[in-house]
Amino acid sequence: MPQVVLSAPDLIGLFGSGLIVAAYAASQADRLDVKGFAYSAMNLLGAGAILFSLFFTFNLASFAIELVWLAVSAFGLVQAVRRRR
Repeated sequence: MPQVVLSAPDLIGLFGSGLIVAAYAASQADRLDVKGFAYSAMNLLGAGAILFSLFFTFNLASFAIELVWLAVSAFGLVQAVRRRR
């Protein structure tokens, strides 16, 4: 069986994927408000981590979706901060 070696960018990308999945799972379980700061922050950090990993192993389709995910999450974060005021 071949041995799998994960690089630091791979681990960072997996961490980002985990953040996005955790945010989604928590929202589906009614544990996280999708309009709240934490949800958008988790998605923003997750997308950023995945984008970081893509600079080392590039994939255009993944890069495009993560760039959009980052932008939408940034917008949601700004909206959440505005709602807090």
